[in-house]
Amino acid sequence: MINGQILKQAIISGANNISSQKNKINDLNIFPVPDGDTGTNMSMTAVAAAKALEGYEGESAGEVAGITASAMLRGARGNSGVITSLIFRGFAQGLKEMEEVNGKNLAAALGIGVDAAYKAVMKPTEGTILTVARMAYEAGVEASKNNNDAVFVWQTICDKANEALMITPELLPVLKKAGVVDAGGKGLCVIFEGMLSVIKDDILIEYDEDSSETTVDTFESAAAEFDDDITFTYCTEFIVGRDAQINTDPQQLREYLETIGDCVVVVSDDEIIKVHVHTEQPGKALTKGLEFGQLLTVKVENMKEQHKNVKKTKKAEKEVFTPAEPVENIGFVAVAAGEGLKNLFKDLGCINVVSGGQSMNPSTDDIYAAVMATPAKNVLVLPNNKNIILAAEQTVPMVEDRNVIIVPTRTIPQGMTAMLNFDPEISAESNAQLMMDAVHGVGTGLVTFAARSSEFGGKKIKEGDIIALENGKLTITEKSAVKALVKLAKNMVTRDSSFITVIYGNDISDADAERAYEELRDKFGSRTDITLVKGDQPVYYFILSVE
Repeated sequence: MINGQILKQAIISGANNISSQKNKINDLNIFPVPDGDTGTNMSMTAVAAAKALEGYEGESAGEVAGITASAMLRGARGNSGVITSLIFRGFAQGLKEMEEVNGKNLAAALGIGVDAAYKAVMKPTEGTILTVARMAYEAGVEASKNNNDAVFVWQTICDKANEALMITPELLPVLKKAGVVDAGGKGLCVIFEGMLSVIKDDILIEYDEDSSETTVDTFESAAAEFDDDITFTYCTEFIVGRDAQINTDPQQLREYLETIGDCVVVVSDDEIIKVHVHTEQPGKALTKGLEFGQLLTVKVENMKEQHKNVKKTKKAEKEVFTPAEPVENIGFVAVAAGEGLKNLFKDLGCINVVSGGQSMNPSTDDIYAAVMATPAKNVLVLPNNKNIILAAEQTVPMVEDRNVIIVPTRTIPQGMTAMLNFDPEISAESNAQLMMDAVHGVGTGLVTFAARSSEFGGKKIKEGDIIALENGKLTITEKSAVKALVKLAKNMVTRDSSFITVIYGNDISDADAERAYEELRDKFGSRTDITLVKGDQPVYYFILSVE
C-alpha cells in the first residue's frame, strides 16, 4: 500500500527526473523551426506540483494527489503540460479521500486522467502522449486483476508506457521518417519512471541539470501539437442538477451531444452532470440536458479557428499583475513576446499582455493572473499561439467573479486583426464571434532560422539556414532574411489582398527592415497598404500579415 508520504516523494522524484532530462526531450523535435518546448513545458508543470508538496506532512494519498492536481493545473504550460496536468487531475479524482492506495486504485485513477486528457483534445491523435498514457493505463488495469500490489502494477504501467512509446513512430509516419519517438510520450514515461524509483526502491531521484546541448532553449514535437480547427461556433457549458427519479445513463447525453457537435465532455456524479460541447445548436444541447434534471448553470460562448507563431530565447522578467475589481464591461488579455508587440497590443486595447510565444509558453496561472488583473466583467483572452490555447482554456473554470472567453487566435497577425474588429456596441460573446470571423481572411508568414539540420518536404535544410513558413507550412529556404521575406510575400499576396503588415524582430536592424519595406512597396505598393512595425520579437526575423 502507498500512503501520502510515499506518493509525495514519488511525485517529487518524477518531477526531478523530467527536469533532469528536459533538454533530451526537447531535442526530439522533428521540425527544423525553433517552435517548441515539450520537455521544458512538462518539466515546469511537474515542478509546480513538487514545490507545492514540499511542506506537506500528512499521510493521506488522496490529499497529496489533490495538491498535485491543483498545482499542475496552475503551472501547466503548452499542450503537453496541460495534458499532463489533466492526467494527474483525474488521478486526484480517483484517489480522493483515500489514506492509502493499492495497485487497483492507481490503475483506476490513471484511467480517469487518461479519459479526461482524451476529452480535452478536439481530435485525439494516436502516436502521441495520449497513446502512451492509454496503453499504460490499460496494462495497469489488467495487471491489477492478477496482482493488486502497488509496486507490481506501477512497474507494469511503466513498462507498458515505454513499450507504447516505441510504437509511436509506427502510428505517426512523420516520427518514423525523422527517426524519433513522440516527445510528450517520452516525457510521461520519464515522470512515471521517476515515481517508480520511490514506489519500488524507495529511492528519490535527485534533480540533476540536463547538460546536453540544444540548438535553442526549447522545442516542441510537431506531432505532440494538436493543430486542429474549431468546426463549431458555440462553446456551451452547463450543469444539470440530477433528478433522483431519472435513472437514464448520462452516457446517452454524451452520445446525443456527439451528433450535434464536438469537444464533448460529460462528467457526472450522484448529484450533478457537468457538460461541455462545441456546437451550432446550443438550444438543443440544453433541451437534452433538461431530460436529466434542472439546469443549475448555463454558459454559451462564441468561438472559431486558425494558426501559429512567436518565440523567445531570453527569459523576460515575469510580469506582476495586481488583481482588480471587475467594473468595466469588456477587457482584453493577449499573449505576445517582444516589447514592440506587447506595446502594439496595448495600443489596440489590451489591458494586460502576458509575455510568451512559441518557446516561452506562459502557464495557466500566468494567464489567470492577467485575467484577474483586468478590471472587466467579461475578459476576452487572445492566446495568439496554438500551443497556448489549451492552457488559456483551463483558466475559464478557475475564475468565478467574471466571465472569461477564450478567443482562439493562433498567430500574432490573427490577434491583431481580432482586436481591430472589436465593436464596443455589442456583447462580449458577439465580439468573440466577430473577432474570430475576421481572422479567417488573415494569412501569416514567418521568417526564422533552422534550429537543426533536417530534411523536410523533400528539402535538405542545414542548421542556421533562413527558412520561411506560409500559414505554418515550410515553403522557402534562403541565405538572407530580407530575401526570404520578399519571396514569402510573392507567394502570399493576391489580387484580393488589401493590407500587408511587416513586423520585424530584435535580430533585424532598422536599416534592413527599411530595405525590406521598400522592396515590398516597389512590388505591391500600388495595390496594397503596407505597414512596417518594430515588434522586437525574438527568433522570428519577420512576421508577415496579409489580408
